[in-house]
Amino acid sequence: MNIKYRIIQNSIAIVTINEPKTYNSLSFKNLHDLIKVFRKLDKDKNTKVIILEGAGKGFSAGHNLKEVKSLKVKNKYQKLFNLCSKLMLQIVEGKKPVIAKVHGAAFAAGCQLVASCDLAYSTKDALFATPGVNIGLFCSTPMVAVSRKINRKPMMKMLLTGEPIKANYAKEIGLINDYFSKSKLENEVLKVAKTIASKSNLTIKIGKQAFYKQLEMPLKKAYAYTSKMMTINMMAMDAKEGISAFLEKRKPKWKNK
Repeated sequence: MNIKYRIIQNSIAIVTINEPKTYNSLSFKNLHDLIKVFRKLDKDKNTKVIILEGAGKGFSAGHNLKEVKSLKVKNKYQKLFNLCSKLMLQIVEGKKPVIAKVHGAAFAAGCQLVASCDLAYSTKDALFATPGVNIGLFCSTPMVAVSRKINRKPMMKMLLTGEPIKANYAKEIGLINDYFSKSKLENEVLKVAKTIASKSNLTIKIGKQAFYKQLEMPLKKAYAYTSKMMTINMMAMDAKEGISAFLEKRKPKWKNK
């Protein structure tokens, strides 16, 4: 199996795309397996945060072009791109926060994967690109995720030129949260994951769902929706416990209820 995962500190799952020979391509098989793993972790009550990484020289070069070329018929192309979209939606709509831990290249659908994650951190020498235009295949599905993280002008430049951007610029335009040296990346990502894991599972689930839903709403509708979500959240045991703990100057004991 090219998709592996392990659980550390009883609450943090590290998912690895482990196919270095294809630069961790998002083939039919790898997409299926990633969806399967994310669904499994989403249902696991003990898992609080998911970290996604690539093995070998880099994060992911996107679709396997040898596989893409071999498909030849319209319905097979459609199945591949639909499956890829399904993975991205699973990450966004899932209950658990997902952190992309990037080194090397994150190109095309690999860049889409980074943008689909809730948070993203990389090495200083990481590169990000939507290079489809270079091979006559515009990065239309990758741009859905990336254009929701960065502004239009830098997005269009990436799409129209196909040129990669460096980590410092990726941070500047909001594609990643931060970048570090290779020796520090793991510890920095784990630090963020541990902080998130220390919060209430239920609160994080409610908040993540509300965040993505309200983004697409008109202002008035967004306030009505989030007011409703905060009311639902307020009725939870964890909100009552959290407020009591704050007032009593003690650490909260989450029940995730």
